[in-house]
Amino acid sequence: MALRRKSREFAYQMLYQWEMRREPPAKIEAGFWRGVKSALATREFANQLLEAAVARATQIDAQLEKHATDWRIDRMSAMDRAILRLAVGEMLSTGTPPKVVINEALELAKKYSSEESVSFINGILDAILKEQTAAVSQSKDRTEARQDKTK
Repeated sequence: MALRRKSREFAYQMLYQWEMRREPPAKIEAGFWRGVKSALATREFANQLLEAAVARATQIDAQLEKHATDWRIDRMSAMDRAILRLAVGEMLSTGTPPKVVINEALELAKKYSSEESVSFINGILDAILKEQTAAVSQSKDRTEARQDKTK
């Protein structure tokens, strides 16, 4: 588990760089890994997380805007945006249990942001998880209803 946590930390750092520079992920990764030693699996997962968050940044930002009541995304700190994008990107692109993703995001917030940010990030990610869970449940209900009709 420690390797995945380290991967998330590296991905967070690269995502913060992306936020500042808006360079292609491959360029950020190349520069980042020149100065950092890590296991290949750690690098691969970190790169996967960065690429997922950048590829879906528009979709992720729309979710963040929707659930960050009274906050525009450009008013959030860059550190908090990076943590949120990383977490939502991971929820959308990996099989990691969402509760684990949220816990890991909160650990990043404790380390790199403020105590208020921990609550802020938790609230947004919890709201996104509830929405995703409700959507999956509705989809399952519709599928079951269609199957009942065909019987």
